[in-house]
Amino acid sequence: MFYVYFLKLKNDDLYKGITDDLKRRFDEHKQGRVKSTRNYLPVSLVGYEAYLLKSDAIRREKFLKTTEGRRLLRQQFKDILECK
Repeated sequence: MFYVYFLKLKNDDLYKGITDDLKRRFDEHKQGRVKSTRNYLPVSLVGYEAYLLKSDAIRREKFLKTTEGRRLLRQQFKDILECK
């Protein structure tokens, strides 16, 4: 299984990533071992999508990093992002 996951960062941005071991990767983020998120701790997992094929997960992650994809995610997680 491959996962596209979404983290809410300290600055209220959404981080999008891909992994084959969601628990391990989330622990790495929480412990500050991921360069791109270590300055935005604490992070919280707000959602994920599971895919059987790595190619599908990569394609989805690439889409979600586009302008249209970011807009879609901000709408999907609107209540979570506005909650303080």
